[in-house]
Amino acid sequence: MPWFLFSFDILNIYDMNRENVITNSKALFLAVILVSTLLFGSCSKSKKPRYEAYLFAYFEGSAGDRQHQEQLRFALSSDAVHWKALNNNEPILISEEISRSGGIRDPHILRAEDGKTFYLVATDMSTGRNGWRSNPGIVMLKSKDLIHWEHSTVHLSKDYPEHFADAYWVWAPQTIYDPAAGKYLVYFTLKLENDDKLDFYSAYANKDFSGFEAEPSLMFSAKHGAIDADIVFKDGTWHMFYKGNTKDEQGREFENGIKQATAPSLQGPWTEHFEYLDVYHHTRTNVEGSSVFKLNDSDTYILMYDLYSSGRYEFQRSQDLYRFTEKPESFVKDFHPRHGSVISITGKEAERLNRKWGGTALE
Repeated sequence: MPWFLFSFDILNIYDMNRENVITNSKALFLAVILVSTLLFGSCSKSKKPRYEAYLFAYFEGSAGDRQHQEQLRFALSSDAVHWKALNNNEPILISEEISRSGGIRDPHILRAEDGKTFYLVATDMSTGRNGWRSNPGIVMLKSKDLIHWEHSTVHLSKDYPEHFADAYWVWAPQTIYDPAAGKYLVYFTLKLENDDKLDFYSAYANKDFSGFEAEPSLMFSAKHGAIDADIVFKDGTWHMFYKGNTKDEQGREFENGIKQATAPSLQGPWTEHFEYLDVYHHTRTNVEGSSVFKLNDSDTYILMYDLYSSGRYEFQRSQDLYRFTEKPESFVKDFHPRHGSVISITGKEAERLNRKWGGTALE
């Protein structure tokens, strides 16, 4: 029964039994306390945010100027399937103003533990200007409203020359909260200049999220190398999804796709699972940039990935993060995203983003 209906019943009892109120003052006092508890308890629960929409952070992959493509863009959805680009699919931040290279790729967005702060990291890379040459940088951004962003950069070979002077590629950084350390861990793919192996390294972000506390260390090394890690926690286990591959005895790759490793903590040890999760691993269709997020008010997880050679973006569903649906589904959208990420947002946050950049009225 709602607290306000309960209070009306108390008043009725009081009115019908006026002569007994004094002798039963203790009972009435306890009833008032109960009503107050229900009232303030209801107010307290209402403060917990209700996620009603989704925000997609991505860079563009349509034909045209790559310098223009490699910029941060946002899109909104009310169901995580039908998407509408904000700002007419134009950048919401200019890469030249936030990066060293003049471009960004692989943006990953995270809501902090306080529920009000947002962290975004991206590959500091402009293939439009520099091609696929060395790009050892990460862009780090922080916001309180998803509109205004503070930015900084990490340049691995220059900031940590003792052990990373030969850092060649620093790709697809992501951030996750480590409850064991009470800090935010930034992890990424690293390739050294004279080593073709691609491994995952990590470092804790400093308190203002403008750099690292200390130089990175090896986090996980897949048997045949891997890129594009994305970590999700569920039921006491950390799940790392990534693009892996399989090689023959001569070191020639003959299969690739989305795999995972699991661990009891972010410090490991990580157990590599060698089976593929995406439906395309046995075909000539290539996928990368996997990202996993949970649907609002649901036990279902979405594993989405970038079919970069086909110009598509698809997903599969799972309840346990081990078994995924065998038929891929496609997003309905008015843009061509490349390797991005999705977070849940409130209705108010969606409205704020719409007011700033325009988009769509969410049902």
